[in-house]
Amino acid sequence: MTQLDRAATKELDLAGIDPRVRELVRIRASQLNGCAYCIDMHTEDARAIGETEQRLYALAAWRETPFFTDRERAALAFTETVTMLADTHVPDESYAALAAEYSEPEAAALISLIVTINAWNAVGVATRCWEPGSYQP
Repeated sequence: MTQLDRAATKELDLAGIDPRVRELVRIRASQLNGCAYCIDMHTEDARAIGETEQRLYALAAWRETPFFTDRERAALAFTETVTMLADTHVPDESYAALAAEYSEPEAAALISLIVTINAWNAVGVATRCWEPGSYQP
């Protein structure tokens, strides 16, 4: 999993994807999957690279806020569609919306990231890596 994550991150960097988009995608997928461990980790990572508290708090309601760019919105919408794959089957319109904002290499890198964070979420949730009540501040 670590190698997959490194490879996905490398592809994002090669494609020139803003690191804040990377973290927003990771957080949003983790929210949808209910992976508290990943939400905690990636919100911390996002803050470390300059993401604002306002945008992090609003991420779950990103469609209703003015805080995100068109590119970020396209990445978040596609993240949701891929994360909810069993329900959405990723319709052609979803990919077309992503392709309107991202080149093929960028889209491929984002797909790799979305698949990777969903895999991490599956591991985290399935193994109960962060049981409620186990966190000691």
